[in-house]
Amino acid sequence: MSHSQRQDTLVGLFVALGIAALFFLALQISNLGSYSNQDSYTLVARFENSGGLKVKSPVSVAGVRIGRVSAIQFDNQTYESVVSMQIEAKYSTLPEDTTASIFTAGLLGEQYVSLEPGGSEDYLTDSGEIEITQSAIVLEEVIGQFLFKDKDPEE
Repeated sequence: MSHSQRQDTLVGLFVALGIAALFFLALQISNLGSYSNQDSYTLVARFENSGGLKVKSPVSVAGVRIGRVSAIQFDNQTYESVVSMQIEAKYSTLPEDTTASIFTAGLLGEQYVSLEPGGSEDYLTDSGEIEITQSAIVLEEVIGQFLFKDKDPEE
């Protein structure tokens, strides 16, 4: 193998490793790389607005990821977003009065579901529904409320 062929092979190998590293980085940023099919159970929560929440978005308690969003559907009767979540089986002690909120994380604006455990002694079970929810904050609505709020009549 001549010197130029060896050099071309090394450059090609270096480029291939760089592409593989970028692919791995993209998986980590999109949170798809750590998805696993462990034993889990399903919880459902209804939101007036699920914002930019996506399937496979994280579900967390106290900042610790305990599951992922498995489906997002629209209810034609109540006009709500129905979010199904797969929770890892080892986190099976969520009280029945747990609340669910949609928050935004990071600079990229990825949305996730945050669960806040309540004080009930009874636990949510498979196919259980979280009754108390707080929808995603839509930036456009907040700006609209600020710009168009009623002025004080005394002014």
